Amino acid sequence: MRTRWIASGLVLAWSITASGLAAEGEVGQTIPTQGNMHLQSPGSPHPPYNSTPPTSGPHVPWLASWGIHRTPIPWQVQVHNLEDGGVIVHYRCDTPCPEVVAALGRLIASYPTQVIAVPEPHLSSKFALTAWGRLATAEEFDEDMMRRFIDAYRGIDHHPPQERDGISSDR
Repeated sequence: MRTRWIASGLVLAWSITASGLAAEGEVGQTIPTQGNMHLQSPGSPHPPYNSTPPTSGPHVPWLASWGIHRTPIPWQVQVHNLEDGGVIVHYRCDTPCPEVVAALGRLIASYPTQVIAVPEPHLSSKFALTAWGRLATAEEFDEDMMRRFIDAYRGIDHHPPQERDGISSDR
């Protein structure tokens, strides 16, 4: 009987993780990855992304600069930053929000590389955090949650093994 309970618990834990919900202690949800297809330009045709904002998929061979941005960055550029181990904090301000931008600036300044803050008018929430295959959303600025997300996913390289071994010249 005890074995059946343990097995049931394992199946439940697997089904929760497989459905995209975060496992205990993880921040955000898992989004199925869409590969690492390279594009010639942000306007190149490609399959649609499976999340807003995207967490993987087709991207161009150049990066956006790390730090805070005050104008949107094309998703096809953002995805390359995610592939390189970046985390992006997206924010939506329906009216000017200098206090939000200032708070994000302080947060982002505490990470020397691999973190971007960028406005995103297409968000359904006020904030979204993305990493390769990960997405978290929030309606309020939650520095603790944002730091946990950044600390958990920043710096993880997602290039295919042959690119990490120096075979590709996409960077």
